[in-house]
Amino acid sequence: MDKRAWAANNLAARLLAGPWTRAAIDEPVKVAKSAPKRVMLRALVLELAALGAEWYPPSPQQLQSALLNSLFFEPRPDRPVAIVLDPPRFAPRPPFETLDIPRLAAVGDLAAWLGETPEQLDWLSDERRCNGRAGALTLQHYNYAFVRARSGKLRLIEAPKPRLKAIQRRILREILAAVPVSPHAHGFVPGRSCLSGAQIHAGEAVVATFDLTQFFPSLGLPRIHGIFRSLGYPWAVARRLSGLCTTICPSSVFQRIPTTERPGPDIRAIYGVPHLPQGAPTSPALANLAAWTLDRRLHGLARAAGANYTRYADDLAFSGDRTFAEAADRFTKSVCAIAREEGFRLNAARTKKMPQNGRQRITGIIVNRHCNVARTDFDHLKAILHNCTRTGPALQNRANIENFRNHLAGRVAWVEQISPARGAKLRAIFERIDWSVD
Repeated sequence: MDKRAWAANNLAARLLAGPWTRAAIDEPVKVAKSAPKRVMLRALVLELAALGAEWYPPSPQQLQSALLNSLFFEPRPDRPVAIVLDPPRFAPRPPFETLDIPRLAAVGDLAAWLGETPEQLDWLSDERRCNGRAGALTLQHYNYAFVRARSGKLRLIEAPKPRLKAIQRRILREILAAVPVSPHAHGFVPGRSCLSGAQIHAGEAVVATFDLTQFFPSLGLPRIHGIFRSLGYPWAVARRLSGLCTTICPSSVFQRIPTTERPGPDIRAIYGVPHLPQGAPTSPALANLAAWTLDRRLHGLARAAGANYTRYADDLAFSGDRTFAEAADRFTKSVCAIAREEGFRLNAARTKKMPQNGRQRITGIIVNRHCNVARTDFDHLKAILHNCTRTGPALQNRANIENFRNHLAGRVAWVEQISPARGAKLRAIFERIDWSVD
């Protein structure tokens, strides 16, 4: 390796060890460059800064190549090698400087923290992108299953195997759980729920709901890498953390379902690159963080229209008075534009505008006057419970649910949470079921 290439390699390492901002790039470049002219120095800094978005840098290879190809990079002949090479350091973005999270500066630190060797860490984080090509199930880090969504379409669940799942739970517990979440996000946040989100919209003249399509898989590795970089982790550490929390789905997985139900090539392409898997413990928290700017912009849009805004996972909800109702069509176009600019897509078929003279429903909860359970849902569950007392629960378990007792108990608890009076009636019937005949 010649001196210029060596210097480019070391300068790239120095730049990637800290935050990726214009100010942070300026000083190392100034030290490394030979007899810098102000105009030439500024040109090189701008050239490098353009390689990555704010707080999300380019890869080491991309940065080294850009330096070597730049007309403005001439390293100092008296300091050609190690002067610009500092060890990686943990450097959080200002909003995250006070977080109590592990300060991991190198890949070895991350491996030791997880109790894995660096080689095992590279395998688990799919550093070489082998999971998407692995034909044998034993070589894949995920189990794949298709479940029927409420819309009737099949949804792919990518569930990590036990070893990776344990690692993801630790990342969630000791890193992601410490990061503040948007006040407008009510899904997968301690102390919040779909009920807390729905309560904000109760009693309004009109409610409008939108659905983000492919919410988890649409969030790719660059955005997840950017989150870990903002938290302070150097490029290589953030890369492994991102790899542990994302995956590539083998194309053979979609061959398991009928041709008529397979998603189109655009959807399969999303799964063919590193993305957040629906089924990983870390995905909801990372998705909430990735949607921070989306939430902030949609909240600002709602305030300007005199409306309320909440988000529960991929469900967006707005509500307001009659003035808001009159501007709903124009408002819908603005929501679509913001979502698209933030890297999300709306499912137009599930966009709904619900006036108060009809049924207003958000995440399964009726909000016309106050939060309540839909009468049809209550009556259906009541009938199932009543039939369980008459003929036994086995005959009512038509879907062959594995733990039918817990399933029904959960549905009763859900009603109790929203409507205590109705929940009490269901609980009384549930307690009369004889489970010994199941």
